[in-house]
Amino acid sequence: MAFSVSVTLPFDQIEPAEEFGTMDAVREVAQCLEQSGFTTGTVTDHPAPSSRWLDGGGHYAQDPFVMLSLVASVTTKLRLQTSIIVLPYRNPFVTARAASTLDVYSNGRFALGVGAGYMKAEYKALGVDFDNRNALMDEYIRAMKLAWTGEDFTFEGTGYTALGNRIRPTPIQKPHPPILIGGNSRLAIRRAVELGDYWAPFFAPEAVLSMARTASISQDEDVDAALVYLNAHCEKVGREVPPKLYFAGSGLIEPGFNAQEFVDRIGGLRAKGASAVGVNISATERSLWCDLARDFGANVLAKLD
Repeated sequence: MAFSVSVTLPFDQIEPAEEFGTMDAVREVAQCLEQSGFTTGTVTDHPAPSSRWLDGGGHYAQDPFVMLSLVASVTTKLRLQTSIIVLPYRNPFVTARAASTLDVYSNGRFALGVGAGYMKAEYKALGVDFDNRNALMDEYIRAMKLAWTGEDFTFEGTGYTALGNRIRPTPIQKPHPPILIGGNSRLAIRRAVELGDYWAPFFAPEAVLSMARTASISQDEDVDAALVYLNAHCEKVGREVPPKLYFAGSGLIEPGFNAQEFVDRIGGLRAKGASAVGVNISATERSLWCDLARDFGANVLAKLD
């Protein structure tokens, strides 16, 4: 896949509902992105966030697979990505089934970004052991890969057992949709090397990173140090081709944004080996959101080689 610029879809903004909470909004936003030259639209995952988190600055999130299916239905080229889903929230075979269905019906446009999450209250509401989330992450990725073969599979998991099950049709992308491993920690880097197709760290303010219980990656030297560790772990485990790099949170598009700063920023990340970057658009009105997307397409995306 060529160099990709993704943008976070705005459908988590639920007020006022007429701006982003209708099928007309889905169609307008998705087609605007496709026409403006963005490669990918992304969604996040909070099925049952705590009211305390929401009232403290958190956000709602629509069901990721439903939302991306709606976007797929009104586009032909725009890629569809979870960025991220909290993998331990769902039985891995339910996730594998959803991912395969979306990949098939979108003609191979889906990418699965996954992370361990950080919200204890949400884990508790969903009946999943928060303290075991990292072990579940690794287990679930292995279970999904087995399910995506389309062959009968047997798998002994944590609280579930597959004894000769099968999931078809298999994803169009072989052997499966790209798996992006989210997180800035060394554990996330090791997981990306051992189980992922991409490592997907994210840039965010220190307060957000602290809340998410992950390491800060904010300066060039942070990126450089992380890549040294990633390549060393590749050598340690015998992975010849490192995972690709997707840098989320690479910039906020807002009224008056500096296009050249974005061109330079993205160019700098590409020089470090990035295959993809993710940006956000700040607007509470659909018309302004789309205007900013079109402006970014004309003055930034069109200037990327």
